[in-house]
Amino acid sequence: MEVKKAIIPAAGLGTRFLPLTKVIPKVLLPLVEKPMISYAIREVKRAGFSNIIFVLSQKNKIISDYFKRDFKVEKILEKRNKKEILRELKKIDEEFAGLSFFFVQQPEPRGDGDALLRVKKRRGEAVAVLFPDDVIESKIPAISQLEKIFKTSEKPVIGLKKRSPEALSSYGVVDVEKIANRLYKIKDIVEKPLVEKAPSDLAIVGRYILTSSVFDYLRKTQPNETGEIILAEALKKMIKDGKIVYGYELEGEWLECGNKIEWLKTNMYLTLKHPEYGPILKEWVKRIK
Repeated sequence: MEVKKAIIPAAGLGTRFLPLTKVIPKVLLPLVEKPMISYAIREVKRAGFSNIIFVLSQKNKIISDYFKRDFKVEKILEKRNKKEILRELKKIDEEFAGLSFFFVQQPEPRGDGDALLRVKKRRGEAVAVLFPDDVIESKIPAISQLEKIFKTSEKPVIGLKKRSPEALSSYGVVDVEKIANRLYKIKDIVEKPLVEKAPSDLAIVGRYILTSSVFDYLRKTQPNETGEIILAEALKKMIKDGKIVYGYELEGEWLECGNKIEWLKTNMYLTLKHPEYGPILKEWVKRIK
């Protein structure tokens, strides 16, 4: 099986970011000078994929506008001789060059599993899945690291990262059997465990290679008490049925944007590392008392 498509779910309500997300989807919130979602797109392109499928809600359809050229604005900028701004817009076009975008709709917010089921795919096809509120800063794209494992195993692969014991209650945490360096066979998934009940220090990151069998289980997964179909529940059922699911401890820095404070931390981290803005802001921060 060859992975040819990447799915980026972006239909969430962004409730942790209210009131910001009353007017703008969470994935369009800025990280330095680009929207959050652009980091996932850049990872996909670096990994060599050309087809990206976005799952959007009715409200979040504005996301698709970010990928379209605004000729009216460009014409105004040309008349005003705003060459520098036009160059910045051109960089966006260059960033998306060679990529094909497809948009599907999730009518109601019914969970990440339901979002994935909105994507029609061929039987036997495997797909990469990237949740854009997880940014992975790494030499080798995170999804490429998982794809390497998938090419030899042809089994679902989940991205993992170690977290401190006190932080594990905020994540899905895996019970594992170590296979090789950074590679694990997943025995169970525990959602937001108490510190003393965490099965390991490995938390799930929003990066997956999913096979058709995962989608078969998603179709059979019952909604939870809030009416959501959850990907982790489908994976748990697969594992319980004796199916193999691998986890790989990703190389690189995991930068989170799941809530306001993590988003602010990530924004600050990336801004201070920016070659243009970083030195200016570091000097400015020194003057704050």
